[in-house]
Amino acid sequence: LEPCAHIGKTPSCANLFKNLGFKKVVIGVADLSEKASGGGEILAQSGVEVEFGVLKDECGALLKPFLQWQKSGNFSFFKLVFSANGVITGEISNAKSRTFSHYLRSVCDSLIIGGNTVRIDRPKLDTRLITDGKNPDIFIYSRQREFDKTIPLFSVAGRNVQITNDLKTALNSGLVMIEGGQNLLNEIAKSVNLFLFFRSNELKNGQNFRSDFKFKPLFTAKFDSDEYGWYELISHT
Repeated sequence: LEPCAHIGKTPSCANLFKNLGFKKVVIGVADLSEKASGGGEILAQSGVEVEFGVLKDECGALLKPFLQWQKSGNFSFFKLVFSANGVITGEISNAKSRTFSHYLRSVCDSLIIGGNTVRIDRPKLDTRLITDGKNPDIFIYSRQREFDKTIPLFSVAGRNVQITNDLKTALNSGLVMIEGGQNLLNEIAKSVNLFLFFRSNELKNGQNFRSDFKFKPLFTAKFDSDEYGWYELISHT
């Protein structure tokens, strides 16, 4: 995205790049917002070579959900972790992947998790792997209202936990992270903006994940032995 010209709670990114003395700045997509646009012009006027439109389509695909969140105030993504042979239950990812997940939780307003996952895994869903992490509020999606309140997620201080069967309200609660299994994914996928998939290189004993959804990768990288990537849903057969 074009470095912003806006000065608000933080300084202008375009002015920072200008002051750092870069010779060239490559931009995928121009910033069209009235508040922040014009960063490329600031750089060009200071003698920096500016090139627009590099990997424009790919950048646009990554920015589309961000722009939607900026416009509506709501954005959701579904996180799922796979073993090398397609098992999704139990602890699978490595330490760096888990730390990244805790960071993502800390910047979210709320987290959705399926009732079966809560009962089976008994998770805490906190941000203990990062310093001063904010623990998001929880929506447990379940038609059954009764839960064992000794499950650790209920004991996190300062957190609001709601049990609901209203996915629409839960999804429209700001920046939302969804952590669930096969059943929740199959039910909610068409309403989710993006998908974050981790894949371990280790094999695990258990039932394989099964789904007819097809996804398009937008960005992929690695945390040591784990692969991860952001995906968008393209079809359901």
